[in-house]
Amino acid sequence: MPALALWTPEDGLLGALAPLALALAAGTALVVDLDPLGPRYPGSGSLADLVAAGPRRADLSPARRGVAVLRNGGVSPGAAAEVVAALVAGWERVVLRLPPRPAPAVGVIAVVPVRLLLPGGLFPRQDGPAVYQATRAAVALPGPGVRLPLPRPGTVAALLAGRRPAAGDRWIGAWRPVWEAPWGR
Repeated sequence: MPALALWTPEDGLLGALAPLALALAAGTALVVDLDPLGPRYPGSGSLADLVAAGPRRADLSPARRGVAVLRNGGVSPGAAAEVVAALVAGWERVVLRLPPRPAPAVGVIAVVPVRLLLPGGLFPRQDGPAVYQATRAAVALPGPGVRLPLPRPGTVAALLAGRRPAAGDRWIGAWRPVWEAPWGR
């Protein structure tokens, strides 16, 4: 699947790091933040800049192998739809970071819910598969999906600093099956 949209309703830190991990698991990918209130990922350009000026040919495909990140810059998903469609058409893999609210509507691009594995039913369950982030609590998967191990502190620190985690990172590797799962397709 060339594009997946990640929706992480319960945890802001996981919502910021999950798109980066999924992109790193792909090898070469573009992360596009569709949340106008999203994190200030490092970099000189933003989705708002591309919407205002129009994407250049260089923006529409990878210049080299690796992960590129396009922070939002304050533009709504609706206003960016045409630019996002052009990016999805040009890049081999695209990860769209969705805002935590409201719940996403069914669309052309598959939505991957990323949920915390917490005991007690604090957050409502959902139907369908999801990516489940393990916590220190021993909780069984509530439904079908991919279970992620706890990330190492060094992994979190590297991603927060805009760096690639150590080669062979277990948490990054656990994201690879997400690209192959059906996700409502």
